[in-house]
Amino acid sequence: MTGPGVPPTPPRLLPDAVHEAVGPGSALLRLVTTHTRQSLLDGAWWPRTREVERELPPLVTALAAHLGPITRVGLDTSAWNGIPPRLVIDGRVVHLDSFAVGDDTVLITRGDSDHFALMVVPPGTAPEAARAAMARAVDADNVTQAAEILLAAFPGPAGTPGTAPDEEKGKGPNESGAPS
Repeated sequence: MTGPGVPPTPPRLLPDAVHEAVGPGSALLRLVTTHTRQSLLDGAWWPRTREVERELPPLVTALAAHLGPITRVGLDTSAWNGIPPRLVIDGRVVHLDSFAVGDDTVLITRGDSDHFALMVVPPGTAPEAARAAMARAVDADNVTQAAEILLAAFPGPAGTPGTAPDEEKGKGPNESGAPS
């Protein structure tokens, strides 16, 4: 609320130095460390699985803590299992849009039209490759598309994601829940 003597509420921006697990034993989230939002990507997300109803709620909760209420999420149909039209997350309805775009990103909408693009690192990616891709995605000077970053980060045949050694399989990107 603004009026005489009441300063306007500043817009909520991406926080500085966010690099945290979305929850213990869950996905890793990194956001850019600049408020200018000049790069192609606003952050990177490394989910454990391709199950929307398992992975999306902790992401939306983490983002809402920094950005305010999230109203929509756009997902690539071919990359996720069973995208429902909406989810109730933290008591709020979040509408899900699905597109067959194959662009390795998830689009987050805050309010009516403020969009954030997060690169999605495929589940099962080797930790070193995932961290390298995420670091590049959140570089303030990044001008590279998500697909190109991921292709460069995965030295396997035809750019397929690296996989963790057998003892790491099934643990997910950050089993300890601590930032890496």
